[in-house]
Amino acid sequence: MCKISLTCICFFLAILHIPVAGSTLYVGASSVDITPQLPVALMGQFHLRIADSVQTPLAANIIAISSQSEDDIPDTAIFVSCDLVYIPNQVISLVRQQVQNRLPGFSVDKIILSATHTHTSPVITDSTDRPSFLYKLPKDITQVSDYRNFLVDQIVSGILQAWGSRTTASVSWGTRRAAIPYNRRVVYRSGEAKMYGMTGDPDFQRLEGYEDHDVQTLFFWNTDDNLIATSIDVACPAQEVEGLKNVDADYWHPVREKLKQIYGSDLVVAGWIGAAGDQSPHPIYRKAALQRMVDLSGTTRMEDVASRIVDAVQHTFDVVKKDRYDNIVFRHEMATLDLPKRIITVDEFVESRRISLEAFDTIQADPQMADKLHTRMTWYGDIVQRFETQKTDPSPQYQTEIHALRIGDIAICTNQFELFTDYGIQIKARSHALQTFVIQLAGPGTYLPTEMAVAGGGYSAVCQSNVVGAEGGQILVAMTLEMLNRLW
Repeated sequence: MCKISLTCICFFLAILHIPVAGSTLYVGASSVDITPQLPVALMGQFHLRIADSVQTPLAANIIAISSQSEDDIPDTAIFVSCDLVYIPNQVISLVRQQVQNRLPGFSVDKIILSATHTHTSPVITDSTDRPSFLYKLPKDITQVSDYRNFLVDQIVSGILQAWGSRTTASVSWGTRRAAIPYNRRVVYRSGEAKMYGMTGDPDFQRLEGYEDHDVQTLFFWNTDDNLIATSIDVACPAQEVEGLKNVDADYWHPVREKLKQIYGSDLVVAGWIGAAGDQSPHPIYRKAALQRMVDLSGTTRMEDVASRIVDAVQHTFDVVKKDRYDNIVFRHEMATLDLPKRIITVDEFVESRRISLEAFDTIQADPQMADKLHTRMTWYGDIVQRFETQKTDPSPQYQTEIHALRIGDIAICTNQFELFTDYGIQIKARSHALQTFVIQLAGPGTYLPTEMAVAGGGYSAVCQSNVVGAEGGQILVAMTLEMLNRLW
């Protein structure tokens, strides 16, 4: 006699999308201001930028979810989407500690902080959290420790508000394609790859990888039929105005404002960035033709990006708004992985040491060059330190946190990296869920390139750009899928 396990039954039900026993869903949401005091140093470029103005405010948007049922195991999740470059481990620890103090017994490992990767947000890293890739900051601006304390206080306040406002809720989900990101790695006849390389070069061959144009959305309603929150997953970092010298939430600010105009001013909009380590909103080719359309339309590229996202969300809303669920399967698992660090070769060590020492010597001769060269010096200097460490630890490991969630028919997974798009596609394609949301930058972001990208080289794929290489990327994909598919 053939025996069919409960796991197999759940797998086939998932494929057929037949609901299994679920729980009552509770959702609360809040939004808090995380705009820094001016002047403040901005994160995301190799040279130091000091902002003296705020173009748009920065926000942390929070969605708290819990379940309750006599037959089902209760679970929780708190998503915190921040207008930042990435989320330092120190910030995650401080937030969880303070929430634990305020909510004794709460499973603080169910708190997920992620960043939208705006390059016009404050520097949030100093030597207490990440000794490499540092800026040399002047004393007469907002200091990292001061902003970090403010940031943590605001996020904790928002979490408590969202958790305390939970009410019986229903949820729906959907997806829509919208052309927003471009693959930004240009490959030449030699096999060499460059981020934002010149496509007009006679040796230009192709763009390196796939472009993910999915805009995935979750909608949450309360029992009064009010849309209280939405989370939007776009595989494109918020980098439209990345080089400016003012504080700016980038395209997520106009997206939030437009959606509030449509669905109500109290709507909380949490922006999630999908796997997009090799994608950006910047056009790579046909730039003149696209600029002509922008000029003739009287809009900006920022407005174009925002309108594409808003249109996708509106279309999805209109399709799924009557397909809501208030009794669903809700599961949340967290795991800490040890991924193999990328090994530094002798050639990489020698070259990095040369560049780091050159930058150091230039700064010593002319201290005013520190604004331009200090980060370059520490970026390459980190490789020297990693190579020395390998002498006593030939198989170094990197510890990272991932989350896997099931909400009804959909799955959500997180990682801390600027994860190359191919990895995200592998996860989405092999997941048992009807629809899978991938959230990157849920932690301290470094690029995680594919084997193809490493072979091509260039910024984002060279050893200076990443701690974990392609071997670790495949392990991350495999472990994420194991966790996700176990939920079905």
